[in-house]
Amino acid sequence: MNLSPSTSALAVRDPWALVPSLGNLDAYISAANRLPMLTPEEEQQFARRLRDEADVQSAGRLVLSHLRLVVSVSRQYLGYGLPHSDLIQEGNVGLMKAVKRFDPDQGVRLVSYALHWIKAEIHEYILKNWRMVKLATTKAQRKLFFNLRSMKQRMKSETSDTDAHRNTLSPAEVEQMAIKLNVKPAEVIEMETRLSGGDVALDPQTDDSEESYAPIAYLADDASEPTRVLEARARDALSGDGLVMALEVLDPRSRRIVEERWLKVNDDNSGGLTLHDLAAEYGVSAERIRQIEVAAMKKMRKALEPAA
Repeated sequence: MNLSPSTSALAVRDPWALVPSLGNLDAYISAANRLPMLTPEEEQQFARRLRDEADVQSAGRLVLSHLRLVVSVSRQYLGYGLPHSDLIQEGNVGLMKAVKRFDPDQGVRLVSYALHWIKAEIHEYILKNWRMVKLATTKAQRKLFFNLRSMKQRMKSETSDTDAHRNTLSPAEVEQMAIKLNVKPAEVIEMETRLSGGDVALDPQTDDSEESYAPIAYLADDASEPTRVLEARARDALSGDGLVMALEVLDPRSRRIVEERWLKVNDDNSGGLTLHDLAAEYGVSAERIRQIEVAAMKKMRKALEPAA
């Protein structure tokens, strides 16, 4: 099937054959960089063909022409010690998601649209695999996680030679980072500590010596400690009856927004409706839905205060 009327950029009989598997990373990167770029007209043509006709070959051309973008973006995350090939694969997943959702009538190039999806997929992979103990669950913590290292290096380059050898941040630097990233100074200190510390094996590496102990041998089980038991009971009460009570103080619209945004989980582990979905349903802006959500959360917290 001839997908292009005239351009040399698309005169490849089987473009998938140009990209070897990630088993040979250098060959893959070289091949990805040799793949032809698409002109704006060609990009529009393939995007419309994919959207209107579900043409898989058009999707392939869009993905192939942007593989070099994934390679370029993935290089920015090599400092986390994860395999470059894995970063590229995750970025390619993000690229394919972007191609699937791309609307050629929005007036933007695919490269701009895909950048967000590529980075998001790589970020998710890093957060899941960088350490045994998972980090950064909130949006602010994620921003802190991915900016702390570069900001710390930039600050070192701007300080004197004497201060440049310090491994820890000064109070002034912590405050500066906290303001810039919109987090608390304590969160900056905690994240720096977790990033600079190494993983410790809980199990012993060898069994040759009876005196070789690993943390697993002396870590206490505090599950039965009275304070922890009381805390667990209070937490269970808040997440059960307390949540039901807090939801009852809301009006029907606010309650549904909270349930869709925070409590609903589908079979594929995805959440409920987005701000834009709810905005379209209620005929208001996404910002208005967000404001209702914030106000509802405040009401729920106030309702739970006496029980806390």
